[in-house]
Amino acid sequence: MSAPPAPAPPTLPPSPGGPRRLLVAGNWKMNGTRALARTLAEGALAAARAAPEVDVAVFPPYPLLPPVAEILGAPGGPVALGGQACHGDAKGAHTAAVSAGMLLETGCRLVLCGHSEVRREQGQTDDVVVASARAALAAGLRPLVCVGETQAERDGGRAREVVTRQVGAVVAGLPGALARVDLAYEPVWAIGTGRNASPEQAAEVHAWIRAALDAAGGERARILYGGSVAPANIGGFLSQPGVDGVLVGGQSLEAPSFAVLVEAARSAALRRRP
Repeated sequence: MSAPPAPAPPTLPPSPGGPRRLLVAGNWKMNGTRALARTLAEGALAAARAAPEVDVAVFPPYPLLPPVAEILGAPGGPVALGGQACHGDAKGAHTAAVSAGMLLETGCRLVLCGHSEVRREQGQTDDVVVASARAALAAGLRPLVCVGETQAERDGGRAREVVTRQVGAVVAGLPGALARVDLAYEPVWAIGTGRNASPEQAAEVHAWIRAALDAAGGERARILYGGSVAPANIGGFLSQPGVDGVLVGGQSLEAPSFAVLVEAARSAALRRRP
């Protein structure tokens, strides 16, 4: 019997030196069955093993975390498991909520904090998002904090104001911890709409975010782009030096498409090597 393939380097945290590793993260949102979850997990695992130069993560709905964790194996393998949100408290009378500790016990290494849909549907403020990220860090998870402006805010010339306010809350609320945090820029008007920011628009906003993070000691934090990412446009986003990966929605629900995105990130990572 042939030996099993060697595991890829641990996904988290990025090494303290050298360039930031690109991350391809699939957010399944409220989609999937146990059968589909297994298929997608197997596909993500195969894609990650073929691309050890990049990090790969998936964020299934809560009930699907156990079967996905079973496929992915013990934490430390080539695909990181993530939760879609966590409460700011470790426990308590919070019906329908999930704590960071619960996610950790399920095998998660990551958690989304402040995804635009959660901000909108649950009325989350910046303070609530930061509390969630703080709880994640306390439990041993790496938060992926989402920021971004709506169409009305961009049309009103307020994109920079909104994004820098959201990032400023993270910087102020997580002092000394930014090396263990990642961010995702999600132009809200480009999520699930088929529209997306141009690579140049994404690069501009990423530069605003990077300036705020670097000034506060967050040089190791990655900044992903999220918003209708697809095989046809990922190359343009990853060609921008300030884009450290992608947060993918719909395309992560199709194993072949997700594999193409991971391979595109691998190619971009190889091009970025000194």
